Amino acid sequence: QVQLVESGGGSVQAGGSLTLSCAASGRTSNAYRMAWFRQAPGKEREFVAAINWNSARTVYADSVKGRFTISRDNAKNTLYLQMNSLKPEDTAVYYCAGGRLGGAAAVRDEYDYWGQGTQVTVSS
Repeated sequence: QVQLVESGGGSVQAGGSLTLSCAASGRTSNAYRMAWFRQAPGKEREFVAAINWNSARTVYADSVKGRFTISRDNAKNTLYLQMNSLKPEDTAVYYCAGGRLGGAAAVRDEYDYWGQGTQVTVSS
């Protein structure tokens, strides 16, 4: 099993920045693809960004492209999401996800492990 714990959420004004972290523990060799998803109140959980096992490939949702950057440090078993130019519509609970296969994927069902989420609130 793999345990994922997110941190770094908080409240920020529109135009501000936040960096989320996701620490992986347990059988981390089982978590190759990694991603961030988010869920706003009353909405479905949606894809934000994904990264493959060796950081060679990243995928972003159109809504965050050019503003968010996903990265990983495999030596530290940590995933990051740098979020710049934040907008009120970015307000959501952000979830870290890990999958047993290596390629980056934007589909929720491709991920086997999930964190508990961290709240991001952007005020106008």
